[in-house]
Order: sequence, then C-alpha cells, then structure tokens
Amino acid sequence: MAQDFSLRRIAVPAFGPSAIWAVGAGAVLPVVALSARDLGASVGLAALFVGLSTLSEFVSAVPAGVLVERLGERRALVLAGAADAAACLVALVAPNLWVLGLAVVLTGPSGAVFLLARQSYLTAAAPVHLRARAMSTLGGVTRAGMFLGPLVGAPVIAYGGPQAAFGVAVVAGALAAALAGRARDLGPAGHPTDVPPERLRVTEVARRHRRVLLTVGLGVLGLGLARSARVVVVPLWAEHIGLSPAQTSLVFAAAALVEVVLFWPAGTVMDRHGRVWVAVPVAVTIGLALVLLPLTTTVVGVAALTLLMGVGNGLGSGIVMTLGADAAPAVGRAPFLGLWRLVSLVGHNGASLVVGAVAALTTIGAASVSVGVLALAGGAWLWRWLPEYDPRRRTPPPGPAGPSAPGVAGPP
Repeated sequence: MAQDFSLRRIAVPAFGPSAIWAVGAGAVLPVVALSARDLGASVGLAALFVGLSTLSEFVSAVPAGVLVERLGERRALVLAGAADAAACLVALVAPNLWVLGLAVVLTGPSGAVFLLARQSYLTAAAPVHLRARAMSTLGGVTRAGMFLGPLVGAPVIAYGGPQAAFGVAVVAGALAAALAGRARDLGPAGHPTDVPPERLRVTEVARRHRRVLLTVGLGVLGLGLARSARVVVVPLWAEHIGLSPAQTSLVFAAAALVEVVLFWPAGTVMDRHGRVWVAVPVAVTIGLALVLLPLTTTVVGVAALTLLMGVGNGLGSGIVMTLGADAAPAVGRAPFLGLWRLVSLVGHNGASLVVGAVAALTTIGAASVSVGVLALAGGAWLWRWLPEYDPRRRTPPPGPAGPSAPGVAGPP
C-alpha cells in the first residue's frame, strides 16, 4: 500500500489550498501596520496590530486541532478558507481600528487550521520513507506562497492603498476553500481519509504523550526561538551599525530565496539519513550565526550571516511538522498536532520577548549572543533525544495508519 503513495498524485488536495492561502497571507503581512496607520493608529499601536494574528493563532492552536478532528481535514479546510476570506473582507472595508483589529484577530485561527489539517492528512497518508519530503514540501509551498504574496499585492496596493491588499486575501481564501471542497483526500490505498476518527480529550492526549512533548517538544521550542529571533535581531543590529532599511530588506529577500530553494533537499536528507541530521544543523547554523552577528560592521558581514541563517532555516523547512508527525498517535492525531503546534509557537512568540528583555538590560549584541547560545543548547538537546524517536528505527505495520500507529512514536 505504501508503494501506491505518490506526492505528485496528491499534490492538489495536499498542497494546493495551503499554497493559495499563503499567497493571500503574504500579501497582507506587510500592510497590517500600514493599514492601521491609515486609520489613525500611532506607530506603537500599529506595531501591536502586526502581532494580533500570531497571538490569535497561538491561542487557537489546540482548538484548531480539535476542530480538524471533529470535522475531518477537508471540511475543516473549507471552513477555514471561507472564514479567512470573510475576515479579510471585513478588514478590506474596516472603517476604524476596532473593526480592523477584530478582522486581523480572526485570521489567526484559519491559518492554524490550514497548517494542522494538511499536516494531519499527510501524517496519515505518507509512508515513513516519504514523510519528511511530504512535510518539507508543505512547508516549501507555503513559503513560496508567502514570497509571492507581496509581489501579487504590490500593484493592488499601488492602485488602492495598503488596505486594498486584503482584497488579495479575500480571493485567495475563497479559492482555497473552493479547491479544498472539490478535492478528495485519498490515502495510499485510494480510500478516503476524511473520516472522523476515535476521539480523545486533549488532556488525555497530553497525558499519554507527555514524554515526547517534554523531550523532543522542548527541542522544538528551542528551534522556534532561534528561527524567529533572527527576524528580530538582524534588523535591529543592521540599524545599530547604520544600514538603511532598503539594504536590510534586500538582505532578507536574498535569505528568503535561499530558504525556498532548500525545502526539497531538507526533506530528502531527513528521509534518507534521519531527522537528527537536519534538526541539529538547523540549530547549530542559526545559533552560530547569531553568536557571530555582533562582530559584523558592514552590509557584507550582515548579509553573509543572514544568508547562513537562511540556509539553516531553509534546511528546517518542514522539520517541526515532520517531528510532530513522527510522534503523532493514530488516535487523537489532530489534537496532538495542535499541542505540538502550541509548543512550537511558544518558542516562535517568545523570541521577541527574550530579545527585547536582554536588549533592554544590556545591548542588542548581547541579546543576539544569548539567543544564539540557547539555539546551540537546543541543538545539543535534540542530538540527545531525537534518535530515540526516529521512525526508521522501527518497522511500522503496513497500511496508511502504520507510521502513526501506537508505539511508533517512541516509549510512552
């Protein structure tokens, strides 16, 4: 049955809706603060608007997993696409900051559902020897959509102003919902996978799998911290040494291009050699670059280390989803993946807090070194725990549920 699985055959139902949704999200991301400013927000308040969607995604990570389990992956995607289109339509016509803020908050849960529904489907459908490539492809097409989004939104913004970019997201959400509704999720043997499974309470799922959450999950938190800290530290350090915003933007664009290119090699390495051979280099590469960043004084130095971070982040395309899929049980899969996403978001959202706190007490250079050291420590932690949960060390039973069967995720 595993031989019947083909990434090419499931490309449209597995990756299409997420890629389209990501184009809309990418178009909106650069204009949230600008839209708030146009409606009268101060600079500080406009900056807070940028974090509203991420905060709401954090809060909704576990409920999104429960929703995916109850509705099934396909129906959850249709609902998420429609909800995202509706929220962005409200943002498009928002007459004041309160309405815009509410609309931005409502986009967070739809993003969580898009990620968890696809991850849950691929966890069940992809055999172990292709799982990492499936997850890295999901991460890659999402990044590609986020990269294309600003390019699609630019002419719309030029014509109608920053708030008009939400129109791109309206169209993207509606198209993603339509595509998800027409596609039929099929497992390796051709059987529909959109069937409600046996259900467990979230608390019971957390209790049964607390060991992997507290070991590998802690390493995932460290990865999230390192990967997100670079987005905060690099611009602040660039400003500190006198680089212009345009120069910083070009550096990030080059790094983003590197990340998009590396998603398939990353999945291939994970499938052929093991998860540790990607997870640890990601932590070490980004950590080392953050430690060295305060030594740079020119655009060339900053660009070189930012590209090194881009290599690390590109190699990490799909790594968190792959590790979550490896650990996910057959029963309670979607709620477990919601918990896994919550853990990774703790690191993602905590990066700015850690950098801000250390920088306030010392300097931005010290903050960069501190986060870099934490990333290196996270790499050592993953080196210790990941081999124990490598699915290649076990022989899963045949069938689409094999890779996620109880016992495959490691000791209880």
